[in-house]
Amino acid sequence: MFELYAITDRKMLGDVSEVEAARLCFEGGADVVQLRMKDTDGGEMLEKAKAIQEIAQQYCKFFIVNDRLDIAILAGADGVHLGQTDIPVQEARRLVGDEMIIGVSASTVEEAVKAVDDGADYIGVGSIFNTSTKPDADQGIGLDTLMDICQAVDVPVVAIGGINKGNIRDVIRAGADGAAVVSAIMAKPDIKAAAHELKVMVLNEKRDLNR
Repeated sequence: MFELYAITDRKMLGDVSEVEAARLCFEGGADVVQLRMKDTDGGEMLEKAKAIQEIAQQYCKFFIVNDRLDIAILAGADGVHLGQTDIPVQEARRLVGDEMIIGVSASTVEEAVKAVDDGADYIGVGSIFNTSTKPDADQGIGLDTLMDICQAVDVPVVAIGGINKGNIRDVIRAGADGAAVVSAIMAKPDIKAAAHELKVMVLNEKRDLNR
């Protein structure tokens, strides 16, 4: 479902807009694009979210908004991704019912299990490796914790944080259903090619594992 989950990053995109980056990601094979614009006003974010949602529909892919449930609802996004300090999952679910995918970040088994109990549809686990794209992230939790979380929950798990073509197979072997990638796609001069390469790597690893 979420083999390759691409996350936008304004600082890495240069002259490329989030909307264009999303289109290139989908063309490259990304299953999901998450719009992450932590320091942007709501009006601008909503405009871009609506544009990306239209593109996602054209490619029959998923569009997720990071943190901002209000933007996700207004843009008609497929889902919202919530952190541990964002709106509680149960409150978000009360607002959107079963119409919207809700993902939750978790870095421990306890957080992941609670998120699922509260109604999360998938878990974003990380940061797996050390990463510079989230200054507030702690040191990477590693593959063993990822494996423990994958075994503890019965919803899709997407590994995030420091994932690139050198280690993307490792997170799939640890049990993740997919990988969420920022810099290994958004910082590349050819976003479409970078997404395609990572998607093929995930699919090949899953094929080798008979998953």
